[in-house]
Formats: sequence, C-alpha cells, structure tokens
Amino acid sequence: MGRVKQAWLWTIKHTLNPLTLRMARRGFGPFSLIRHVGRRSGATFETPLILARVPDGFVAELTYGTGVNWYRNVVAAGHAVVVWHGREFAIDRIEPCPTEDGLRAFGPPASWVLRMLRRHEFRMLRESAAPPSTPPARPSRGAA
Repeated sequence: MGRVKQAWLWTIKHTLNPLTLRMARRGFGPFSLIRHVGRRSGATFETPLILARVPDGFVAELTYGTGVNWYRNVVAAGHAVVVWHGREFAIDRIEPCPTEDGLRAFGPPASWVLRMLRRHEFRMLRESAAPPSTPPARPSRGAA
C-alpha cells in the first residue's frame, strides 16, 4: 500500500471513524459496524461501514480496496459480527460480489453515486444461521 493511501487511512481512522462509530452504535445515519478479531493481536475491533441489506446478509463496497484491516481480518477469521440498525448479525463467510449485484443492492441514489465514482469492488457478507456469539460485544479498540 502506498504512503499517501496509508496516510489517508490513518487520518480517517483517527478522525472520521470515532464519529461514525458512535453514530453506528446508536443506529443513526447510514452506518453499520463490523466487529472483527485482529489477525495478529487477537483483539476485537469495530469498524464503521455503509452496508446494503440483502436477503442472504449484507453487501459491502470496498472503497479502500482489499488491503484494509477489517477486510483482511474477516477473511482470515472467516467470521464477524455486523451491527446494523442496532441489531447484531453473525457473518460466517465473505465472498466476491459481482459489480452489478453490488450496485443493485445499494439501490438508487447510492448506486448512481457508486457508478459515477466507478466503484466495482463489492463483497457479500453472508449471514449465519447461528446467532452472533463472537467476537465479544465491546471491542478493545477501534480500527480502520
């Protein structure tokens, strides 16, 4: 990952993420949380995301690509918890989502903006039949 991108992600993590985390925890605005376990630390993190609800789970648009920590952690662990509108949902796998399906999941006007920004990397976060149990409800710290 380039230095400029790393600096941008650090800035987002330490400025915007704390605000959007509070909004997501309260169910305000378009934000959801993904609760995940660090690949190396084993610590629990919460990262704010904008997700689209679909019948099998949620669709995420990878604004910053596949190199971000939340994505790498979920792929490594094979599971996570999504907090969407104040409710917790267990996620038991993450898989590629075709661009057109991802855009359709977000619907207008979000899909128009995503198309205009030429966003094409989407992932399907599959909801588990089992209730959420891990990671724990309160994170040890926030992450980007």
